[in-house]
Amino acid sequence: MKKIVDYVLSAIYLIHFGLTLLLFHVLQVIAFNVFGKKVHKVVVDYLNFFLTYGLYLTGAQITLKNLARVPENRTIIFVANHQSTFDIPAIIWFLRKYHPRFVSKVELSKGVPSISYNLRKSGAALINRKDGKQAVTEIARLGKLIHEEKTSAIIFPEGTRSASGIMKPFIPGGVATLLKRAPDALIVPVAINGTGTFNPKGIFPLRSFSHLSWTVLPGIEPAGRKAEEILAEAQEAIQNSIS
Repeated sequence: MKKIVDYVLSAIYLIHFGLTLLLFHVLQVIAFNVFGKKVHKVVVDYLNFFLTYGLYLTGAQITLKNLARVPENRTIIFVANHQSTFDIPAIIWFLRKYHPRFVSKVELSKGVPSISYNLRKSGAALINRKDGKQAVTEIARLGKLIHEEKTSAIIFPEGTRSASGIMKPFIPGGVATLLKRAPDALIVPVAINGTGTFNPKGIFPLRSFSHLSWTVLPGIEPAGRKAEEILAEAQEAIQNSIS
């Protein structure tokens, strides 16, 4: 019976998901080209609001928790574990006032309504995993951008998703590159839990009545510390939060 419920509710949510992407793709194009970047960002924020709270259609329990006082007038590097595609909308909505931009694989910049357009227009770092020089250049550009604007970047230091919930070692290269261009940035861990088991076999079927949580943890001052040390502390904090 549970499997039948999973299939039915998954179908309902994925219809909502697809229609939301299509509608907001059109709205993004209009917003960006007619009204500019600020209005485009508001449209993107609400795209992610609908994607996040649409998860209630699967019976999900959604918890967004902030355990830190994250300053608004300082560059922030959010460091998160990565379990699923569904990690991202809630992060964008929950952290919207910090204007977060992602470090993302370049393949996502084409072919996905709404998501690809936003990645191209938002200033995200679009990296080619097969071209180390290009990846470093893109991440450095993002670091310079968030430093100048006093905004934020989001990076998944595992490098790829870990649906099992068992984190892979955090790779320091991306954070180290961001810190070179934004040395005054605060490192803020974000613990994500439940999204991996929510879609254990890909995007369909989803597991209904899942508990999904996103928790912003206390920041880590990077001054005088190596990226490896900072990330070890961040990973330990995340692991303790999701255990």
